[in-house]
Amino acid sequence: MSKKILVIGSSNTDMTIKGDRLPVPGETITGGIFYMGPGGKGANQAVAAARLGGNVSFICKVGRDIFGDSALEGYRKEGIDISHAMRSDKASGTALILVDDSGENCISVASGANADLSPEDIDSVAEEIRSADFLILQLEIPEETVLRAAKIAHEAGVYVILNPAPAKKLPTEVFKYISLMTPNRTEAAFMSGVEVKDEASLNAAVEVLRDYGVQDFVVTLGSQGSLVFKDGKSEMIPALKVNAVDATAAGDTFCGALCVGLSEGMSLQDAARFATKASAITVQRMGAQASIPSRNEIL
Repeated sequence: MSKKILVIGSSNTDMTIKGDRLPVPGETITGGIFYMGPGGKGANQAVAAARLGGNVSFICKVGRDIFGDSALEGYRKEGIDISHAMRSDKASGTALILVDDSGENCISVASGANADLSPEDIDSVAEEIRSADFLILQLEIPEETVLRAAKIAHEAGVYVILNPAPAKKLPTEVFKYISLMTPNRTEAAFMSGVEVKDEASLNAAVEVLRDYGVQDFVVTLGSQGSLVFKDGKSEMIPALKVNAVDATAAGDTFCGALCVGLSEGMSLQDAARFATKASAITVQRMGAQASIPSRNEIL
């Protein structure tokens, strides 16, 4: 039986406008193209892992509204186990996304029901967490909820992956429960307090985070690829040269694919190469979950 990947995190509805450029504060730009579809970092990572061959369960909290109903139905169609998904009296999470013609984006998120996913909710699904082989977490749900889930998983010997996005200050206790962290350059700098300008300063930032307790990292660097830190050694995994149109779910695809690779016994370096191929496909398409590839698209 394939190893079980459990994702705990956010579920949003994404509303995206693609235009020639991003507006500056106070500016209105007309003429864009509007898209609406499912998103949220947790959901994106769960969908990515499922489409790429993973055995995936997803724990989230959505509203008792049309967006929540649609999201849960979508996860079922992806073959994701949502038997422990929860409902909230708050509105389902939503994200407003602006994308320019180079693929750069800016995003504003209304957490809604995601903010209702509590440590007590995590306690109610503790056995589900303990039964997993891998747990993926992000930071679009409350920090104390992330901490509780990571602790339960760590104590049960589950391999815990933290994608620390969006960047937030975390209690240092959480780091000792993390098996692998997958920040981007900005998130690594934010959490470590080290300004990241080049590979040397990136190494310094990772060393600060290692002192907190995490030993292994994959730092994503956009068009430059990713840097894998494993057993005290680092290796650069180059990006693939593609025509990027929307980077919205690229990091989430990378994280989900990385976990699938690890679940199949790949080394961390090979899993990062596999994830690089998946995210390269994602950035060539518009939307969040709509852009995530299936396994048969990875050559």
